[in-house]
Amino acid sequence: QVQLVESGGGLVQTGGSLTLSCAASGRTFSRYAMGWFRQAPGKEREFVSGISNSGGTTAHTDSVKGRFTIYRDNAKNTVYLRMTSLKPEDTAVYYCAAYFIARPVGTPGVWGQGTQVTVSS
Repeated sequence: QVQLVESGGGLVQTGGSLTLSCAASGRTFSRYAMGWFRQAPGKEREFVSGISNSGGTTAHTDSVKGRFTIYRDNAKNTVYLRMTSLKPEDTAVYYCAAYFIARPVGTPGVWGQGTQVTVSS
């Protein structure tokens, strides 16, 4: 069973940057696409970014394109979300997720516990 542990969240000012990390247990990390989702207070969880198992394909929701970068290190069983030019509307709990397929489509199979990101204005 894959387990995911996020880290790197915190409080940052508008325009600042943060890098989230998600460490995965197990030996099959390189088989799975990975994704980052977020949920703001009173809103539904939404897709933020996804990356294929090899790292060759990425996808981002429109609101973060040009500001967020997703990448992975399969040797370290870790996926990252580099967030720059942060805005107050990026404030949310960010969740790492694993898809049991090679591309980040559909519903992930495993979720992390989440890490809070707060952007102050």
